[in-house]
Amino acid sequence: MSRVLVENIGLLVTNDSTFDGTPLGIIHDAGLLIENDLVTWVGSSSNAPRHDVSNSIDALGRCVIPGFVDSHSHLVFAGDRSAEFRARMQGENYSAGGINYTVELTRRATTGDLLQSARRLVAEAVTSGTTTIECKSGYGLTVDDESRSLAIAKQLTSETTFLGAHVVPAEFKSDPEGYVDLVCGPMLDAALPNAKWIDVFCDKGAFTSEQARRILKAGMAKGLLPRLHANQLEPGEGVLLGVELDAASVDHVSHLSDADIAALAGSKTVATLLPSAEFSTRSAYPDARRLFEAGVTVALASDCNPGSSYTTNIPFVIALAVRDLHFSPEQALWSATAGGAQALRRTDVGHLGIGACADFSILSSPSYIHLAYRPGVQLIDEVWRHGLRIK
Repeated sequence: MSRVLVENIGLLVTNDSTFDGTPLGIIHDAGLLIENDLVTWVGSSSNAPRHDVSNSIDALGRCVIPGFVDSHSHLVFAGDRSAEFRARMQGENYSAGGINYTVELTRRATTGDLLQSARRLVAEAVTSGTTTIECKSGYGLTVDDESRSLAIAKQLTSETTFLGAHVVPAEFKSDPEGYVDLVCGPMLDAALPNAKWIDVFCDKGAFTSEQARRILKAGMAKGLLPRLHANQLEPGEGVLLGVELDAASVDHVSHLSDADIAALAGSKTVATLLPSAEFSTRSAYPDARRLFEAGVTVALASDCNPGSSYTTNIPFVIALAVRDLHFSPEQALWSATAGGAQALRRTDVGHLGIGACADFSILSSPSYIHLAYRPGVQLIDEVWRHGLRIK
């Protein structure tokens, strides 16, 4: 059995409040013992168990944090929409098709090309400290292409989400209910072997709350777990639907009523904020203080996709959250780690308490505050997943 000791950690974030009474569970001058792929001891570096240690890692006084848990991404697609981004930033009209443009390119792409592109994005995410990532389908929108997208995603992560209900594709523009029938029937059946979750984009221009309820319930009846995009573009019924169905997470939630927040506060459903989408679309940022004041569990994720948030960089998301969404640095770090884990209903990741997966990053800085304090700077020195260094 491998026993690896990481010692001389200047500041260790465990997300285990039993250590210091705060959500981050901070230990100064800390050590961390890994046996195989699990954390088996945490405490003062001077008290670290050194018996039968097979390898000792000197953190050189740097800060160690749990690996980021990115609970919302769209990685399986072809091409990009940089021209669309440029036009949006310049205030110009642009009508190249949005999501349906990416759908067209993705359908034409080879499986090998799609896998290579998605692997590149996962590797990019790892470089910036992400050790757990969720991946959605949603750019195929045919039975075969959604099945193919999920088979690709399953090679990259166990957190795979069937998003056949991303938008109504062009060929069903005049028959959206016919497309809902397809999603709830043959497409769902084809998705089952490689999907864990089912998601719906319940918002303006996508799917109504009635359609979303039908799709989510069809997936739940087949054993998939619900989550959904909600209230990104305008107020709506998506958040209340998510709470009604005990969805693990409702994502975007840029437009929230007092009733939405009260419902979230009384539920297990996580509110996942995706500020890089607001950054890339010049939309108004939501104010997270309303959620925190109500006691809602909040997550932060990348929303990596080619149209509205083409980034895998969680430190960037943290910096946006602190500057523009009124998170504290502590709330932002917790939301990008433990919050993301709760959005995936995982208890083994997102923290460094006893029994957790040994997924963590060693920063080049003495404090996690630098993630927001020094935006755009590469502060992730080392990344470890399942007790092995991967960066």
